Amino acid sequence: MERIMKAAATAVAVLLAVAVLVAEAAHHPRGVTSSYRRKLEASEDMPLDADVFAVPPGRNAPQQVHITLGDQAGTAMTVSWVTVEAEGNSTVLYGRAMGRLDHAAEGTTTRYTFYNYTSGFIHHCTLAGLDHATRYYYAVGFGDTVRTFWFTTPPRPGPDASLRLGLIGDLGQTADSNSTLAHYEQHPGDAVLFVGDLSYADKHPFHDSNRWDTWGRFSERSVAYQPWIWTAGNHEVEYAPELGETTAFKPFTHRYPTPYRASGSSEPYWYSVKLGPAHIIVLSSYSAFGKYTPQFKWLEAELQRVDRAVTPWLFISTHVPWYNSNNFHFMEGEPMRVQFEKMAVDARVDAVFAGHVHAYERSHRYSNIKYNITDGRCTPVADRRAPVYVVIGDGGNIEGLADELTWPQPAYSAFREYSFGHAVLDIKNRTHAYYAWYRNHDGNKVTADATWLTNRYHMPNHDDSSVHSNI
Repeated sequence: MERIMKAAATAVAVLLAVAVLVAEAAHHPRGVTSSYRRKLEASEDMPLDADVFAVPPGRNAPQQVHITLGDQAGTAMTVSWVTVEAEGNSTVLYGRAMGRLDHAAEGTTTRYTFYNYTSGFIHHCTLAGLDHATRYYYAVGFGDTVRTFWFTTPPRPGPDASLRLGLIGDLGQTADSNSTLAHYEQHPGDAVLFVGDLSYADKHPFHDSNRWDTWGRFSERSVAYQPWIWTAGNHEVEYAPELGETTAFKPFTHRYPTPYRASGSSEPYWYSVKLGPAHIIVLSSYSAFGKYTPQFKWLEAELQRVDRAVTPWLFISTHVPWYNSNNFHFMEGEPMRVQFEKMAVDARVDAVFAGHVHAYERSHRYSNIKYNITDGRCTPVADRRAPVYVVIGDGGNIEGLADELTWPQPAYSAFREYSFGHAVLDIKNRTHAYYAWYRNHDGNKVTADATWLTNRYHMPNHDDSSVHSNI
């Protein structure tokens, strides 16, 4: 009898142990390293005579037209463009119908030199007092060649608005870049959160700024029609004392304005915007972020200003990833992670988007905020309060793919693959958002990774670390 009882007790113990292991496996699912391998092809910028770089016809025709938010909440839009033959004027006519452009705004013009290059005339004009979720038509180039475009303003900040956000990074201007943009155009969002590295002009001899012009014409087909939210990357710094250029971010700041003053920022490289249900905070990996610096103090104050009852979804965009299991740029994000991760976890940030690494990776909800120099706790742990970290630096640039993954795959990594592509985040309501990453595959757009995200404010105890990949 005693033997039977001992056997029964052992069996129960084994079952309990198995149950615990199953529960732990469910709570800490293993990550997936994709087995997909793209064809080996060179990553080279498209030739200067490629059709996507064509100069629009007409005398002094406006080119490189692009828009971004002109304020924090989406009731203003800044229109930018370049004229080459002459300055022309900076007037924008706009209205709610193509045949009734009954409003006018006057902008400003700037130019810059970089080594042996002189830019065209760069125009910026902010259209203010716009209604939310409304289509507007606008025209530029008066007195020379008039070109007309349109955009739809984002929904009013509010918890029940839906929003479709495109996610693109490290785009460049190669054939792969063209595939990425074409695939995104098949089902575009309301806006694009761009996580840094635009033209890669600095990869050409003498930082050839003509490649800023070709990139502007290449991307116009999307960014003239919907706002792109700009994050500055390392290829925007362009600090080149060997060329006599010691002003950082010069081409970027002349060409791509941001609404930083609207959110109380002192510099255009860190700021915030509100798009419908989302509060998006843009940070600068290449500006000072240590304690007491302007960026640190601004972020500290900005997180206090976030109202999750109005904008329940809270995101951060930064160029260098805080979590990355690729040997390329491995650990580069540690200084900023150490400074800001606890702030992000305490604020219940839903996701942090980054680029820089030319591959794709999505994390489980993990944090590494318990570590200090005496306790020895330096391993990330599962944490439902933590953001999901997404590396989306896979737009298709000239430097090629980052194909040296670290092994073993760390526990925080949910899915990773070194391919080119883009992602889309569909915010459905205040509690759920559907996220999908699309791989560029032989000219086709393929869903390779997808998952549902649950809101850290309205559903803080829900674990959405599941993996729904299609490899």
